[in-house]
Amino acid sequence: MIRLPDVSGTLRAYRPRTDPVVPGPSGAPLTSRTVFSAAHVVSDPFADSTPDGPAAVDWDATLAFRRHLWSHGLGVAEAMDTAQRGMGLDWPGAAELIRRSAAEARAAGGAIACGAGTDQLTGPATLPEVRAAYEEQLALVEDSGAQPVLMASRALAAAARGPQDYLEVYGHLLRQASRPVILHWLGPMFDPALTGYWGSEDLDAATATFLEIISEHPGKVDGVKVSLLDAEREVRLRRRLPPPVRCYTGDDFHYPGLIAGDEHGFSHALLGIFDPLGPLAAEAVRVLDTGDTAGFRALLDPTVPLSRHLFEPPTRYYKTGVVLLAWLAGHQDHFTMAGGLQSARSLPHLARAYELADRLGLFPDPALAESRMTHLLALYGVTR
Repeated sequence: MIRLPDVSGTLRAYRPRTDPVVPGPSGAPLTSRTVFSAAHVVSDPFADSTPDGPAAVDWDATLAFRRHLWSHGLGVAEAMDTAQRGMGLDWPGAAELIRRSAAEARAAGGAIACGAGTDQLTGPATLPEVRAAYEEQLALVEDSGAQPVLMASRALAAAARGPQDYLEVYGHLLRQASRPVILHWLGPMFDPALTGYWGSEDLDAATATFLEIISEHPGKVDGVKVSLLDAEREVRLRRRLPPPVRCYTGDDFHYPGLIAGDEHGFSHALLGIFDPLGPLAAEAVRVLDTGDTAGFRALLDPTVPLSRHLFEPPTRYYKTGVVLLAWLAGHQDHFTMAGGLQSARSLPHLARAYELADRLGLFPDPALAESRMTHLLALYGVTR
């Protein structure tokens, strides 16, 4: 029995489960959907670092977590928002992460896509400086052998004066890309600095610009990663994508239905929630591979309350819950994050994340998870 605090400050008794949910065999590749898990980084808890200094990464634990995801048939989306890109992990750290993870992917035979952005820029930047920053990062991702993801840029959002600037910057990058890229549309709920991306706060106008970029560069866009937390808008967008451009859902609220799809099509996945859900998510997609949509939904629908909890506003701090669950599941030995973001969520929020994950059977060793959660509660003054 463990006592968990709720939002009212009341402690209530919770009896953790004693048995994990054991996923099915993980050897078979996923066939009906392309699925990437946006993976977190593991900090080095013994490094003498500060919240505003460079992130200290535990490379062994970080790469081990990626091997865990690959072992279940998932692809890894590297150096994305989940990895605290722009929230603790700077460009030199991200560049090293990309190089190391891409090499590990080659050794493991795993799929990998890596984020290319402009976060080496500090302060206001001109459009030529934004293009140059993108070019530097795109070149590194391509040299590593990974598939590029052109991430939304805070610097471009600040510098652009309208849709034409987006058309010119992205057009320049797509013309020089040596392989098809994934375009990333990250909504302001994940990063307020991206408000008005694609040149307008009107999402219909922004979508028109987004689609124009894709249509003007056939063969250069593998897919689009959409993180707007608006399922109806994503469905409308994916129906307008020219073949063979894919839609990769980044909607951590509505992913089961979007991946399952409808009579007109479906979304692939590039999701932060598939970091803690890795084995279960892979098993669900394998069920979907057999044509059993109901079985897929039966496995994945119950995970939505956990995802909605982790991604509740302020959504950009969802990473704290992701790392908490990785620690409780035994994938790392501590609950420490770059920039000190382990403190970005309240104790009631963390307690609820533990309870929801435990009810799903996500912890390979429930007793270890309970012990670690008990120690965390004690640090906050909760005693048995």
